[in-house]
Amino acid sequence: MATCPAGHGSATDDSCEVCGAPIADAVPATASAVTVGVPPVVRDGVCAVCGAPRVGRFCEACGHDALAAVPAVPVSSPAVARAAWHVTVEADREYFDRVVAAGGPDAESMRFPGFCPPRRFDLAGDQVTIGRRSRSRGIFPGVDLVGPPEDPGVSHHHALLVDSGDGWAVVDLASTNGTTLNGSTEPLPPHVPEPLRPGDRVHVGAWTTITLHRSGGDQVR
Repeated sequence: MATCPAGHGSATDDSCEVCGAPIADAVPATASAVTVGVPPVVRDGVCAVCGAPRVGRFCEACGHDALAAVPAVPVSSPAVARAAWHVTVEADREYFDRVVAAGGPDAESMRFPGFCPPRRFDLAGDQVTIGRRSRSRGIFPGVDLVGPPEDPGVSHHHALLVDSGDGWAVVDLASTNGTTLNGSTEPLPPHVPEPLRPGDRVHVGAWTTITLHRSGGDQVR
């Protein structure tokens, strides 16, 4: 016995003997499938294909019909957008003053730049290098601080931003002048990832501050 799209049991397999609907593609009725003359019942639940909550017969996420067989190749659920991150780079007068106050062999010769507009770098991939490019040495950092104006205290391979899955961490690459965070004068230990939060400030060179941002607004600190 076959079952028509309306759920009627029919002894004929080409059209329903109850309502006349074509049943060429219908699945033969079984004891566990549908009772003769009773329309099938679809209960709310979870989509068998994409796993999204389903109310009624059709899944609003992938469109799967709860009465149909599950396809051999699952339908992908809607993609979840990954958070977008970027950094801004600017000349930081307060950081520069701390560097000069700390002294050092080149402190007296350093000058704060008269004009240095903020720059933005989008973060993509698993790692983004911070430094100064050198074509002759084949160095092309993702956050390129070559200028102008050029911060003389930034190493060519200065630091690294590492994707941690739900955010970023910074790693100092044993740079000559070190890397500090959020106004601290204590340099980060080389080659040790330091987790960052939105709004954290990474200080490199003589006056450069790199601030981490996440789309949708930074965390209030």
